[in-house]
Amino acid sequence: MRPGDAGTRLVLLGTAGGPSIKAIRAQPANALIVNGAVYIIDAGNGVCRQMALANISSQALRAVFITHNHSDHVADYGTLLLRAWTSGLKTPVDAFGPPPLEDMTQSYLQYMDWDIQLRIVDENRIPFADLIRPHNVVGGGNIYKDENVTVTATEVTHGAAKPAFAFRFDTPHRSIVFSGDTSRSDNLIKLAKGADILVHEALNSDGVDALVDGFDPGNEALRRHIIEAHTPVEEVGEVASEAGVGRLVLTHFVPAGIPEIDRPELWAQKASKTYQGEVIVGEDLLEIT
Repeated sequence: MRPGDAGTRLVLLGTAGGPSIKAIRAQPANALIVNGAVYIIDAGNGVCRQMALANISSQALRAVFITHNHSDHVADYGTLLLRAWTSGLKTPVDAFGPPPLEDMTQSYLQYMDWDIQLRIVDENRIPFADLIRPHNVVGGGNIYKDENVTVTATEVTHGAAKPAFAFRFDTPHRSIVFSGDTSRSDNLIKLAKGADILVHEALNSDGVDALVDGFDPGNEALRRHIIEAHTPVEEVGEVASEAGVGRLVLTHFVPAGIPEIDRPELWAQKASKTYQGEVIVGEDLLEIT
């Protein structure tokens, strides 16, 4: 551990919800840095670039946690591991997520095999596959523990995306819970009891019609999914209150990038109707220390 590495830092790498292309926010990803070790929670498109912008070393990557397998949360999972390797990673990385994460990892190794094998021979790199240790998460409970963190998972409800998980990280300095994508969840409330920080997705129900009409007018199945599978921001405040968390951090904004909807003061106002603690409206690269 280098001087200045002690402590726990949270960096929101990407705060947009949904799979569509957006200019204003990157896809979902978070970094927890504990005593210099890096833990990534979700790996949406662009996570490597966001880590570089946040000055987070990929060589310090210790573990990756995927809340569920929707593409906006897992699109750059393999790319994160590969680019960490090509950026000098030499220590093993554990990865945790719903099935079929183990099969997905092996498929990515096959997909990039030409590049991987060439770099091992041509650039004298250590074998990539030896560094990657994927684990399917089935059910809840403690899933990972090292000298920096204890990680506990619980299953949450995210429409047809099953299973989906929330994660709690207990470090020597603080406790941080990530909701993942979920509708209001009693399991999540139990997991988050007394936590210092709850990082929770946020839906503004008033913007759903504008979101759907913006790129797929008339798609009622999409509209239903957005409403049923996410948590309105007012209910997020209720979840935070019932869990008794110290601070609420909003992220995974749906809709994201619609000017009249995606406004910090509006998100905060809605959450504060039902939560009296501090509300932090997330933005890409925001660091919470």
